[in-house]
Amino acid sequence: MTRPETPHLDRVAGPADLRRMDDRTLAHVADDLRAEVISAVSETGGHLGSSLGVVELSVAIHAVFNTPVDKLIWDVGHQCYPHKILTGRRDRIRTLRQKDGLSGFTKRSESQFDPFGAAHSSTSISAALGFTVGRDMGRPTGDAIAVIGDGSISAGMAYEALNNAGHEGRRLFVILNDNEMSIAPPVGAMSSYLSRLYANEPLARMKSLAEGFEASLPYPMREGAKRARQLVTGAMQGSGTLFEELGFDYVGPIDGHDLDQLLPVLRAARARATGPVLIHVCTVKGKGFAAAEGSADRGHGVSKFDPVTGQQAKSKPNAPSYTSVFGEALTAEAARDSDIVAVTAAMPSGTGVNIMAKRFPARVFDVGIAEQHGVTFSAGMAASGLKPFCAIYSTFLQRGYDQVVHDVALQGLPVRFAIDRAGLVGADGATHAGAFDVAYLANLPGFTVMAAADEAELVHMVATAAAHDAGPIAFRYPRGSGTGVALPERGTVLEIGKGRVLREGSDVALLSFGAHLPEVNAAADLLEGDSLSVTVADARFAKPLDMDLIRRLSRNHKALITVEQGAQGGFGAMVLHALAAEGLLDRGLCIRTLTLPDRFIEQASPDEMYADAGLTRFDIADHVRRAMRIPGKIVSLPGRA
Repeated sequence: MTRPETPHLDRVAGPADLRRMDDRTLAHVADDLRAEVISAVSETGGHLGSSLGVVELSVAIHAVFNTPVDKLIWDVGHQCYPHKILTGRRDRIRTLRQKDGLSGFTKRSESQFDPFGAAHSSTSISAALGFTVGRDMGRPTGDAIAVIGDGSISAGMAYEALNNAGHEGRRLFVILNDNEMSIAPPVGAMSSYLSRLYANEPLARMKSLAEGFEASLPYPMREGAKRARQLVTGAMQGSGTLFEELGFDYVGPIDGHDLDQLLPVLRAARARATGPVLIHVCTVKGKGFAAAEGSADRGHGVSKFDPVTGQQAKSKPNAPSYTSVFGEALTAEAARDSDIVAVTAAMPSGTGVNIMAKRFPARVFDVGIAEQHGVTFSAGMAASGLKPFCAIYSTFLQRGYDQVVHDVALQGLPVRFAIDRAGLVGADGATHAGAFDVAYLANLPGFTVMAAADEAELVHMVATAAAHDAGPIAFRYPRGSGTGVALPERGTVLEIGKGRVLREGSDVALLSFGAHLPEVNAAADLLEGDSLSVTVADARFAKPLDMDLIRRLSRNHKALITVEQGAQGGFGAMVLHALAAEGLLDRGLCIRTLTLPDRFIEQASPDEMYADAGLTRFDIADHVRRAMRIPGKIVSLPGRA
């Protein structure tokens, strides 16, 4: 593939080179940088639109501030590709999101220019304030700059940080990257507020803005600029913007793609700020690449694509994704029950509830990046008698855990948690792995916890959750395509706490929980080749456990092996506790619990990640051979811990 010519970017080995360039050259660097991002992501896939939206901003910040002494913190971090190219990682940018390659997010262990790792939103201002206090207490750090999007700033944690930073009054820079487009169109009053600022923006036409604060202007211009700014911000009666009321000096809004505005404003802010400053920068997600700008999600997450046409590579036809199966099953249940509603936290297409939204828009609620609110909002609807399905990725549901405990479980409210991206997810790496939900939900009194072994089981679990009013219930399922099994026309309500046996044997029992069942079946085939008689069962439920099934498996087999796509302390721990409580370990049952290891698994393909975790069919078979003390070929896979 022909790569673009980038003569000006070629002169940049690091941010220090940018600080030696004049403004006109920096504009050329930005043009080259945009071309390089498009070229690289066309080969790797990834978060294209968000990265293209901050090309000029990345150049301007590194040209003005003294990174890495000054700490640049990108909120979420999915927009950091230009930053990585400018900070000495250009030679590895085409390893992005691949095994042993660059992370798709900021990562402390990767570079000194990544002072704080991120892949979840709304953490940047809190972290930047932490660096600021460190600086003021004598640590060897300079200014802190947090770059946060208009979608991310809607989350409660961002307001907590703004309030604290304003109260502290310390010198701190927050750059609000307002592209009016998070993953889905932002919702809520904050987005509307920022949109009004942008839509009524006379300052974009005024050179005075490019000079920074009104105080830096001669008196006549200063008064005119002050009045213009008041017209923009609504501060005509002596009140300021929301940010000013919180204690920040507010600058903006300014054009985030115009270096003639960005550079003077950042320089003025850096030269004059004594307390916290918020700089409101308006950008376009996908800027400079028509295919991204014109797509519904502005090229948020793309596969490999043609950099000329923007056409993304299509995967081979396969079974439907678990996400789409959930969305279709939920919509079908909603068509039969008008009390069913759905809640998502800024991920309608990612969770599949957009399918229901097309048919029943009044019953689907996108709360924005606000998982805590989304959980309690769902609890309130459940308390009113509605049947809420709260659809949140496993890794993001962690953000609302106190609400799950206090507002849902403690009150016994029948919120239905649809947990997408369970297990290891591939290129997004450890930050997005759904490793902990079984452990953090199954320990809550009154909770029912299920996991789908295939897409047909997922349809049944949606129906089961819809019919379950006795308390909170959760069901988990992985990212990607299903196994290709036939889907039922309508889901069957499962008996709570009952699993199923898929094949009968007499020597060893493999008890699977969730989507690792195909690998468990494959391991059973390997063991049958060793003349072992193998039972394979699908637990379906981690809570309540099917104790009749577990008793039968433990009494009728020499060994019992549990397998799950989750961390230690989850399903296997529940089984061990139950066996111990009933004395079923006293007779010498050989038991092993196979889980993810007690470490984070770095990005790779899902298959490579499970190999790293020691959960392939060969690993499972090896654990059985060791447990049964049966000689056999032990398979060692590259990278296995």
